[in-house]
Amino acid sequence: MRVELVNTGTELLLGDTVNTNAAWIGQRLAALGIQVTRQTIVPDGAVIRVAIAEAAQRSDVVLVSGGLGPTNDDLTRESTAELLSLPMELNEGVMEHLTAYFAKRNKIVNDATKRQAMVPKGASVMPNPFGTAPGLYFPASLGEPLGWNAHIFLLPGPPRELKPMIENEVEPRLREWLPDGASRRVLYLKVTGIGESDIVEAVEKQLEAVPGLDLGYCIRKGDVDVRLAGSQSAVDAAADIVRGAFGDCIVSEDRRIIEEVIVQLLTDRGEWMATAESCTGGTIASRITDVSGSSRVFGHGWVTYANEAKQQHLGVPAELFEKHGAVSEEVARAMAEGALRASGADHALSVTGIAGPTGGTPDKPVGTVWIGLASKAGETWAVKRFYPGMRDRFKLLTSQAALDLLRRRLCGLTPRS
Repeated sequence: MRVELVNTGTELLLGDTVNTNAAWIGQRLAALGIQVTRQTIVPDGAVIRVAIAEAAQRSDVVLVSGGLGPTNDDLTRESTAELLSLPMELNEGVMEHLTAYFAKRNKIVNDATKRQAMVPKGASVMPNPFGTAPGLYFPASLGEPLGWNAHIFLLPGPPRELKPMIENEVEPRLREWLPDGASRRVLYLKVTGIGESDIVEAVEKQLEAVPGLDLGYCIRKGDVDVRLAGSQSAVDAAADIVRGAFGDCIVSEDRRIIEEVIVQLLTDRGEWMATAESCTGGTIASRITDVSGSSRVFGHGWVTYANEAKQQHLGVPAELFEKHGAVSEEVARAMAEGALRASGADHALSVTGIAGPTGGTPDKPVGTVWIGLASKAGETWAVKRFYPGMRDRFKLLTSQAALDLLRRRLCGLTPRS
């Protein structure tokens, strides 16, 4: 099945908005065993007509996002109707939805918004409970006079509206159209703490020897996705190879990121965590609290950047700074234990390091960081890591390593050397 994406919006070309829709759609379709063959981005306006026509000539399915709104440059609906020579008709169901939607907000439907209730004859409306613009589905038969055999879907641009429509309206149709026996499994093994080149060196030759396997890698936020696609037997064989090489470094096999995994592990255990951060400036706490449900497992977070703050809020003894320095195993341990004691949590993470570009010494160069983990049940851990480079990369990798240290304790694993 050949599927193309056509993304509309001048803001995408200007770089004002990042096109997250395309990445998300690609991932959803890959899970169905469908690979997107091409994606196109065009500005708002009449050029959308050309883009849809070109895509429909070479594809089985065309997914178009954006350009369904009430403004004069939202022309996706009208352009598609003109291409297929379809008259526009007022759809009473859409009009009722618009009326109810605006009534809840103490507003009336103005003339510009009423445009969204105009539906090309022969197209099916896809409901949009999260916005005003309905989606539209044009069956392939409507394009036969033009020599096309493409199903066309017009989807709203905002992700909160597009994603439910893909899941509830588009994917069920795609499943029906997949030929019998076309099942193709896709599995993502999320590996952390190991670089892409090291993964390739360790397992790629073995994976390439698996018949019918489609292999890929993608560097994410502090980890690497190893993508395995193919028949069930091929994916199972490849997954065993990766698990055998990196089993305790695999964070998830369902695309969850490490903070989501940790929140779920803590929730399942009925436990709480706290953080005491210096060089990461609150990055660990921010990543955890980005996860829905984190309020059940996260109670306290300190950003103790100055030594005085580490002493005052975490009870780190002054003599540790004098004897070992702020960036040391001893201070990392004391920070974690102090946060555990002050918060009453079950686990407390600490980080203290040199983000740079200044502040390094021959003994402690820029990029050096100590990570501590104290738990009510278990000895305090402290590990040293080295992440030279830009400050934002240092903070990301340090927070990733700290979260992985906690994951390993929750999973009954030992720290990585």
